[in-house]
Amino acid sequence: MSLQLSIPDSVLRAIRLPEQRIEQELLCKFAVALYTEKLLSFAKARELAQIDKYEFGQLLAQRQVLRHYGAEKLEDNLRYARIEQYIANPEFSNF
Repeated sequence: MSLQLSIPDSVLRAIRLPEQRIEQELLCKFAVALYTEKLLSFAKARELAQIDKYEFGQLLAQRQVLRHYGAEKLEDNLRYARIEQYIANPEFSNF
């Protein structure tokens, strides 16, 4: 599924940005808005904005948008870190 939005020419001309930057700026603003409202994940918002993870993280920081990082994600990351530690150093594992 794909969606195209139509923006009237009069509105596009009213946007105070160089013409070559308008599409990218609107994509970024839309992605940040959907992420802020928790309608898109970080990965999908970054995909919509067509920028890499680092750039999207920077964009959120510039706009003072906090990352959505709850207890479940923390547990997943800790579990992953423990597994990686075990693989790297099985003799020092607490498993």
